[in-house]
Amino acid sequence: MKQSLAVKGLAEALGFDPEAVLVNDPGVLLNARFLAALHTELREELGAEAAPVALLQIGLLHGLRDAARVVGPGHFDPREPGLPASAPPLAIRFRSNPDASPRGALELHGSWPERAEASACLSSQDAEARGSSGDAASCCWLSAGYTSGWLSGVFEADILALEASCSAAGSESCRFVARELDAWRASRAPEASELLDLLPYDAFRELVARRQPMAHPTPDEMDPGDAAINIWGPVMVIPFSGADEALLALELIGRDPGAAEVSVVVIDLTGVVLDEAFGAAALEQILERVDAWGIEALFAGVSSLSEPVVQDLQRAPLLVEKDLHSAIAAAFQIARAQRTVV
Repeated sequence: MKQSLAVKGLAEALGFDPEAVLVNDPGVLLNARFLAALHTELREELGAEAAPVALLQIGLLHGLRDAARVVGPGHFDPREPGLPASAPPLAIRFRSNPDASPRGALELHGSWPERAEASACLSSQDAEARGSSGDAASCCWLSAGYTSGWLSGVFEADILALEASCSAAGSESCRFVARELDAWRASRAPEASELLDLLPYDAFRELVARRQPMAHPTPDEMDPGDAAINIWGPVMVIPFSGADEALLALELIGRDPGAAEVSVVVIDLTGVVLDEAFGAAALEQILERVDAWGIEALFAGVSSLSEPVVQDLQRAPLLVEKDLHSAIAAAFQIARAQRTVV
């Protein structure tokens, strides 16, 4: 029952499409206000028992995806010297346990030093949620899921990280223990036994493999209507599938160091037919946010049916191109001009 509720909450009840920007964006791990709202909403929709499973699933998908970006198509062993110059967006400190049993089994002990998720639990404005998080031994379920996915990806094993102490429950720090699933089963730890069969490692690995390209596409290789967000230095391409997802993608510019250079955003409208009400309002919101960031916006792939809506916008984009590749080329020209002016 818990599994069906968690999956329903993840994929149906709350509209968490595993391929949507909301679940793809690792910034949710760092945004305390969003985390507080997410905890409250999941608890209200699923109940106190199923909500942690949904949070673990969301975090697991994030962690596996980010690990795939670190590992890449070649072999990578984090136990060998020469770690790549990359780190997960969630701050994690951990150390190995040489006394792990059975011999050679992977066991890591660590902490989340920034305690972002614990702070989010404590800052929730919902009195019931605040009370339950204070009474619970664990609050950082999304962080645990992300750590599980990230470690599973880089070690190429199914690893589960569970919180051992939480600052939201009065402890000094948020600490976790990570073990391979077989080791958890052998330990018969009650906190893990109910979760071992509820985390879809294989299914999420397949999803990541389908969505994770072997190499980042170049601007010339971009496919119009591609569902992925792409960033090449100062140019960012966002596929339009609604105001909420596009606005969340724009927030990456403020939260993700990899997007700090972005100065021109291309909104890809390929295959989209805009209506004069919701479509126009969505584009107005996006252009307002772009203006607030002090960057430029270009539209690409505007169909003949959508042209009247674009022409009637109160805020106009800097440029409108019918071809995505032309829009990307123009975006790079604008970015170069910006650097020249500066």
